Amino acid sequence: MSVQMVLLPVFVQIGLTFALLLGMVFGRRNALVSGDTKIRDIALGEPNWPKGATQIANCYRNQFELPVLFYALIALALPLRHADLFIVLMSWVFVVTRFAHAGVFVTSNDLGRRSSIWLAGVLVLLAMWIYFALKILLLI
Repeated sequence: MSVQMVLLPVFVQIGLTFALLLGMVFGRRNALVSGDTKIRDIALGEPNWPKGATQIANCYRNQFELPVLFYALIALALPLRHADLFIVLMSWVFVVTRFAHAGVFVTSNDLGRRSSIWLAGVLVLLAMWIYFALKILLLI
């Protein structure tokens, strides 16, 4: 697999993270400009943002939980030359689950759907790690 093919889903996942960051910044800015939130209410990190801004912020923060294991896997698999077609395809599946999860998170926030999508991403990432570990340990 070429480096570009392996890294493209990583770049797309990073793009999602930056998009959520910008959404959080604009949501919070709008809350301050509109007067819905006062600076004194959030100056010490109190969670006094409106619901929409909080949803986006929580989704953004979530990008530094499960995806960290994805980044670690790719960072190991690429230089060790174990980033094959399976890893690339599963990377895309994982990234799609992250986009679906974020979509539900920042819109309806339906916990049932969001949890199911999150679990699908966890299982995909777990399969990737098991496959990678078997390739390294058993040289398959």
